[in-house]
Amino acid sequence: MSLSDRRNVLFAGAAFLMASACNFSPVYGPNAAGSKLEGRIYIAEPNTKNEYFVVRQLETRLGRADPAPMTLKFTVTESAASLGTTSTGSTTRVQWRGVLIYQLNNSETGTSIANGSITNFTGYSATSNTAATLASERAARERLMIILADQLIDRLHVIDPKLLP
Repeated sequence: MSLSDRRNVLFAGAAFLMASACNFSPVYGPNAAGSKLEGRIYIAEPNTKNEYFVVRQLETRLGRADPAPMTLKFTVTESAASLGTTSTGSTTRVQWRGVLIYQLNNSETGTSIANGSITNFTGYSATSNTAATLASERAARERLMIILADQLIDRLHVIDPKLLP
């Protein structure tokens, strides 16, 4: 066995020991948070386009359930800021900042299981072509909502499975 092969074996063994030592368990393992969330959260119908993008991503990853043992409520706010300007004052780069505030409740008791807020941003280039700039803006806003939804799912996956109904 060559020296590099021994290093790979030692590295794999060390990684296994470290993972088992830190009480690692897969999120979609038996009785883990991922398996207790999928298809078990009711998400209300969206009222705005931004909410639609968030709900679409949540339902794609977590499934749709009605009725469900848990209810997710959220609000989304966004704001834009100019980042780059030319010497004539034209904006060349725009940043969208979004905040998603959420609360996951037990549907039967109404008690809160988890809540919090998530913040992120995206950006796009503003060109002299109005159609291209509007298309870039729409794409950036949709990306922002998908990013916020994915971060929310990550937060839900780290909830202690014992807290979930």
